Amino acid sequence: MRALDVQDALVAVRMLAAHEWPLYRDLRLRALAEAPAAFGSTLAEEAARSDTDWAWRLNLGATSGRDLPLVAVVAGTAVGLAWTKVDAGDPLRVNLFQVWVAPQARGLGVAGALLDAALAWARGRGASTMQLGVVCGNEAARRLYERAGFRATGETEPQRPGSARMEQMMRLELSG
Repeated sequence: MRALDVQDALVAVRMLAAHEWPLYRDLRLRALAEAPAAFGSTLAEEAARSDTDWAWRLNLGATSGRDLPLVAVVAGTAVGLAWTKVDAGDPLRVNLFQVWVAPQARGLGVAGALLDAALAWARGRGASTMQLGVVCGNEAARRLYERAGFRATGETEPQRPGSARMEQMMRLELSG
């Protein structure tokens, strides 16, 4: 992939449509291959999914009204991903996960644009809080979330079952 620069930096963020499951799959697998320590899932787990499963997963997310699967595009190239979902236990809380920006697009505001779109959606549906987990030691991600007003909850938990890597929970109060 060609390198992107500031001239290319017009970032478009939009919801993934159900039929775009191959794009979602490719971005998700690229994210897991490029930054395996950043996610609760593994490349092996996700790569083992069938095309039917990928299509089902994105169709559910794109049509549920409780999910917002996002893609970021710069200069016609999909370079970022995020998924926002209403919490199963609290309809006023929204969870943000799967945030990833391709290395060639980092520093162009892609992560901020994805976060802004997720926050606008959460606020638009009347959510009172957004929460996420950030891997301990991922300072760039932590700083992004802190600039947006997220604060560490004090809770850390293993990133995935059996992992020694810890994740810091962060929360943003949306009401007020």
